[in-house]
Amino acid sequence: MTGHDDRALIRAMPAVFVLIWSTGFIVARYGMPHAPPMKFLVVRYALSILCFLPWIGLAGVSWPRTRVQWLHLAVTGVLMHAIYLGGVWAAVKAGMGSGLSALIVGLQPVLTAIWLSATGGRVAARQWTGLVLGFVGLVMVVSRKFGQGGEANWLNMSLAVAALLSITLGTLYQKRFVTRCDVRTANVVQLGAAFMATLPLALMEVEAMDWNAELCWAMAWSVLALTLGGSSLLYLLIQRGAATTVTSLMYLVPPATALMAWLLFAEPISALTIAGTALTAVGVSLVVRQPRAA
Repeated sequence: MTGHDDRALIRAMPAVFVLIWSTGFIVARYGMPHAPPMKFLVVRYALSILCFLPWIGLAGVSWPRTRVQWLHLAVTGVLMHAIYLGGVWAAVKAGMGSGLSALIVGLQPVLTAIWLSATGGRVAARQWTGLVLGFVGLVMVVSRKFGQGGEANWLNMSLAVAALLSITLGTLYQKRFVTRCDVRTANVVQLGAAFMATLPLALMEVEAMDWNAELCWAMAWSVLALTLGGSSLLYLLIQRGAATTVTSLMYLVPPATALMAWLLFAEPISALTIAGTALTAVGVSLVVRQPRAA
């Protein structure tokens, strides 16, 4: 592959990531009626590891070399897989609608920017403007869903907020402490830590998994697309880009999810959704655009 091809692939990574990550709510709609969240996730982590291991063996890639590297990857695995996914999927199972859960998790770019600003990191005025526009557009996109099964209670709100805090902290932690290593071995370490953290909760769930066609489809997509594809892309994007830039991509997930729901489930897209999507796109472009050289 030529250098030009490499650059084109890198430029395409954010769009592919948003497309894959946006399917998470669609998968939840298919899978959660047929399985408890923690059991589903434990199986997902285990199958994902089983997919990565032969790939690692055939490619002959190296594993993290120090215990410190393993520890940092394990911490990010618990934060960005076990707590984040556990919180989101448990909130959906508890009755939270996709609009409200997307809105709560969509606050991640704002939290990241606030944290970086408070700790001395540089967030330009243009990026702050983009973050505000992106958030306003996000609210416009999901606002019509608040009355459609998106009722909140202290339980599912707590789960969703825990997921928000976890993915934010995990992103910042990975950017700060995780050194560059192969994405496949890094994923196995992260997934192994998430599996160990989630397993005790899964064993406490009474509900059994109903292995019908919808659940099998949801599991296959979760493993092959969301974990092997989406999580790997997120790891690479965090390693390559600034934390504010990477997390701003999360603003595009709810609009993309709304489009998929329209295509798959014939959910209507209003003028407000279209306007919010456009505003979100403008906001994200302000965040990710590189400043011109003087």
